[in-house]
Amino acid sequence: MPVQDQGESSKAENIAAGETARSFYPRAGMFSRLSGKLLWLTVFFIMLAEILIFFPSIASMRVRWLEDRLNTAAAAAIVIDGLQPVELPRALQKETLEATGTKAIVLRKDGTSRLLAMSEMPTSVDESYDLTDIPPLTSMRDALDTLIFGGNRMIRVYGPVGETNTGVEVVMKDRPLRKAMLVYARNVLLLSILISLFTATLIFFAINRILIRPIRRLTGSMQQFASDPENPLHVYVGDGGRDELAVAGRNLTSMQLELQKTLKQQRNLAALGLAVSKINHDMRNILASAQLMSDRLVDVDDPMVKSFAPKLLRTIDRAVGYTTEVLSYGKATESPPHRRRIRLYELIQEVKDILAIEPQSGVEFVEQMGPDLEVDADSEQLFRIIHNLCRNALQALTSPGEQGPGIVRRITVAAQRVGSVVSITIDDTGPGMPLKARQNLFAAFRGSARSGGTGLGLTIARELVLAHGGTIALVEKPSVGTQFRIEIPDRPVSLEDYRSRSHAEK
Repeated sequence: MPVQDQGESSKAENIAAGETARSFYPRAGMFSRLSGKLLWLTVFFIMLAEILIFFPSIASMRVRWLEDRLNTAAAAAIVIDGLQPVELPRALQKETLEATGTKAIVLRKDGTSRLLAMSEMPTSVDESYDLTDIPPLTSMRDALDTLIFGGNRMIRVYGPVGETNTGVEVVMKDRPLRKAMLVYARNVLLLSILISLFTATLIFFAINRILIRPIRRLTGSMQQFASDPENPLHVYVGDGGRDELAVAGRNLTSMQLELQKTLKQQRNLAALGLAVSKINHDMRNILASAQLMSDRLVDVDDPMVKSFAPKLLRTIDRAVGYTTEVLSYGKATESPPHRRRIRLYELIQEVKDILAIEPQSGVEFVEQMGPDLEVDADSEQLFRIIHNLCRNALQALTSPGEQGPGIVRRITVAAQRVGSVVSITIDDTGPGMPLKARQNLFAAFRGSARSGGTGLGLTIARELVLAHGGTIALVEKPSVGTQFRIEIPDRPVSLEDYRSRSHAEK
């Protein structure tokens, strides 16, 4: 019973989608729609085909008509010839000519020609036609000539009698021939119109059923979805077919669902951005007050206070700077890096101090780089990049599932310079990144490797690295853990700077 209910529900959704599509489909005249245009095109093409067929058919009709007259005259000529040496009476000749529709009948036999019957001898003959062997093009040309210019001409027609060597020649007017051809052309025209209309109607209903209606539903669904893309009822519901339109419908459904997810994420991001901006605004004021109070710690004579006071001040300064950048990020993008030569080892030590790794955690922090290694970068932005990656590594190493005995917990930050590029590697021995996090590595709110994470750290790190003209990538490693490689090139030196430095060194 539930299966039947689902089928009826799907059918009802299809009917509703079709009705809605028709309501959104623009009202237009019958022949201005696609179906009407197809109807007219079908009629036109069938009529064009009939016209192409008409020329050989009218030529064939003309030859058959002449052959019939010639055969009738031949039959009469054989009878008259059998009466030799008796001459046919004049009245009987006239009746014979009227019956055959000719003016004169000549029999050609044994190399001689004999006039068998004649009503009146024409002064001249306009055209002569030999029906022995007529080429197709010549036959069509003669048919068009008779159809257009005939009606008042005297013609001579001759041809063989059966398979014998006897031939018959007749002289006649072409008026009956042209009249018969006009009747034939009229009948062909009427029949062509009927065939074209009948065929076009069948094609119209078939195409309208198979093609036009699905296209109309697709168009209506697009218009309906465009009017309110967040409404789930406006998603296109296909009929489950296998043809190209059914595949297009399924792709449209998939695209609409994906777009709805994206719009929902954008709406959530906008709401989150507004909330973060409000919270960040108040947080900046609180941090500014904390900064003023922390400045007084410098005057305290306690050695322990003097050791951690500068680090606390730098941390609060960074926090104030971050809150300001977050507010500007909500409006546009990250500010461009203010690059200068900095010692990377000292910056890594600051990251290590901010992480504040507890001894009882069992996590080691290892630096593998020369103390004099310099990188051309914005110190604050590079600090954020490395701090985000090291913090993610520390969270992976100290997660509840990684507390087993005998497990080495280590974060390794290594760096080296190759030419004008500094390569920085952040490696950990944690559980590694799950597949979903790898597929959405640098996507905000989708690339988090832990429950409750947002994935913003990697997104921010990637944006800052790209602002430096560098690259950041996840490195495949044979052992467990996660490894990121950052490559930051030096700024290109302009010719003016090079000359100024050369003059300064001299």
